[in-house]
Amino acid sequence: MAQCVTCGSELHPDRAKKYNYCMKPECQEKNLKALTLVAVGVNKSAEQYLLLDEQTQNELASGKFADQRRGSFGTSVPTSGPSDAAAGPGTAARPARPQPARPQPERRHPPVTRAPRNPWTKSQERLALLYNEQGQRPEEIARKLGLSTYTVTQIILGSRNRGKL
Repeated sequence: MAQCVTCGSELHPDRAKKYNYCMKPECQEKNLKALTLVAVGVNKSAEQYLLLDEQTQNELASGKFADQRRGSFGTSVPTSGPSDAAAGPGTAARPARPQPARPQPERRHPPVTRAPRNPWTKSQERLALLYNEQGQRPEEIARKLGLSTYTVTQIILGSRNRGKL
């Protein structure tokens, strides 16, 4: 039977398959090793988490997990340019200087407000839906509300699409 390396108590057979210490707090504190995880940005929708061991450190250093989008969307690290090549190897690249913000042109007219999206009012919409629930046809509803049959049909179909009917 397996025994704890710290206190010498007997280990459960299932625990002994993976660990050589028991569940007592003092034994866990002495033998437990913390794991270091690293988040690697693989794509724009998710990150991948890896155990930071020697192999992962070597892969990170080799650039295996480099963000491939950086080339087309700008970089966080300055790229080497002609002036960097002249400086020679071993010299640090200078960070890019921030560009001054361009002044916005002054507006002479107030912004244009948009017309309402629908050619009917909210009360017309409510009445059309109420009449429709009562079983009236779009032609009858249009006549009562002073709208076209097409407009009444659009009101009814729009409310069905939004889940109101």
